[in-house]
Amino acid sequence: MKRYTGQDRSVTTRWRPATQAVRGGTARSEFGETSEALFLTSGYAYDCAGDAAARFAGEQQGMTYSRLQNPTVEMLEQRIALLEGAEAARCMASGMAAMTAALLCQLEAGDHLVGGRAAFGSCRWLTDTLLPKFGIKTTIVDGRDPAAWEAAIRPETKVFFFETPANPTLDICDIQAICDIAKTHGITTVVDNAFASPVLQRPMEFGADVVAYSATKMMDGQGRVLAGAVAGREEFIEKTLLAFTRNTGPTLSAFNAWVVLKGLETLDLRVHRQSENALKVASFLETRVPKLLYPALASHPQHELAMRQMSAGGTIVALFLDGGRSQAHGLLDALQLVDISNNIGDSRSLMTHPASTTHASLSPEVKAEMGITEGMLRLSVGLEDPDDVIEDFDRALKVVGL
Repeated sequence: MKRYTGQDRSVTTRWRPATQAVRGGTARSEFGETSEALFLTSGYAYDCAGDAAARFAGEQQGMTYSRLQNPTVEMLEQRIALLEGAEAARCMASGMAAMTAALLCQLEAGDHLVGGRAAFGSCRWLTDTLLPKFGIKTTIVDGRDPAAWEAAIRPETKVFFFETPANPTLDICDIQAICDIAKTHGITTVVDNAFASPVLQRPMEFGADVVAYSATKMMDGQGRVLAGAVAGREEFIEKTLLAFTRNTGPTLSAFNAWVVLKGLETLDLRVHRQSENALKVASFLETRVPKLLYPALASHPQHELAMRQMSAGGTIVALFLDGGRSQAHGLLDALQLVDISNNIGDSRSLMTHPASTTHASLSPEVKAEMGITEGMLRLSVGLEDPDDVIEDFDRALKVVGL
């Protein structure tokens, strides 16, 4: 690959996803390094004052400050945009920074947002608590029902915001149907695609305008750094979003960007292997627990829709025990291999009790609305041998009488 081939869209858009994940966005310095360079700098120098003025006026190519541009971060942004099939992307310091920026950059007092009920706890805090503080009205609907989205529209509705598969209940939203409704009414759709990653699902292919990520999850995927990303049309990313991030500073560090670049090199391999492992583990657990949800299993109530939108079932399994929090915590405590952790998308298998961790801040009424019970557990399946994970669960389930 030549020095700037990785940033030539006329070339890189023809590459297949696995190649894009390894080489997309790469720009080599004059030293010809094979691994992406790490630029640890807060700012940039200019040969003359006129150059500085021209860059700030947008009349000259070049970087001004790492809150806006950094060569390492820019490589990651180009790579994520390629993987997503988007014109452009901006990276943030965390997934929640990305979600917040994707919404606040385009909403103002008097606007209205419709959000899917099943969502990460902090995303529900955004829609239920933060946005209303700024005079932005919100309506929460059952994201699985396209008619509910249509019914919630008001003249001032500006954004539809949803996750699919949703955290932690694995609700599946019909991306195409919801986006078609939005386009008819001039509404922007923002889709959180963290559970699937662009390897398994590309929402823009179904009509989504903006796709947001916690890149901490599958993109890094090895429990090392926090990162977030927002992808979409160039006009939205470079004007609407950039104006917000320029002045509020939810900036991704160069080091974290470099780590995620390294993670993306194995993203395709990891996501497919972890999905295979998750299917095997879920198939076992389904025979042992009262209720289990996994999109690739025929028992999932939206299995057919999930498999139309996703190329595999993903890495997350939701299971429900009848013994409430006591039995759920007992199972977690009995596990020896699987870690108790509130993260997902890691190379290690992780399990958490959403009602007391990721969604603990939500009211009992909202938890009930979302389907989060005291006996619910969320499992993120990793890269271990699935038989070892199954053996760990077999022993732990016996400890709690299952």
